[in-house]
Amino acid sequence: MTLACIGLGGNLGDAAQTLRGAFAALAALPQTTLLAQSQLYSTPAWGNEDQPPFVNAAVLLDTGLSAPALLDALLEVERASGRVRDPAVHWGPRTLDLDLLLYGEQVIDLPQLKVPHPYLHERAFVLVPLAEIAPDALIPGQGRVRDAVMRIEASGIASIGG
Repeated sequence: MTLACIGLGGNLGDAAQTLRGAFAALAALPQTTLLAQSQLYSTPAWGNEDQPPFVNAAVLLDTGLSAPALLDALLEVERASGRVRDPAVHWGPRTLDLDLLLYGEQVIDLPQLKVPHPYLHERAFVLVPLAEIAPDALIPGQGRVRDAVMRIEASGIASIGG
């Protein structure tokens, strides 16, 4: 079994309800136990700022799935929530985005999967919820989550509860 950290986000439709549904879907994955889920956070759009604010969260899973199998499961949860990936639109609006942020302390560099997530240590909308549930998690090459969150600007991020 491996501890895996997943970032969740969305800004189309009822994003908070979509994330709550994603919590349940992640808890139901085979060979997987949902150990913790963060509060929901309202966050400003990042990258492409001409879109509605996001709702973000993070979960901690204990999983027997391999990292690629877990990624496939995350993509299926996204599709089931109405996510349509358009390769021409980067950082655009979406119903649900699930990112495999950390998979144990492993570094994975595959064409379809990079772990730790390449921008994890730079993104407050990921680090703030992740620090709530896994402050001691190690970001390989960057240090602990609790230290990374102290190095970033997190204004504009507000808890909206569970």
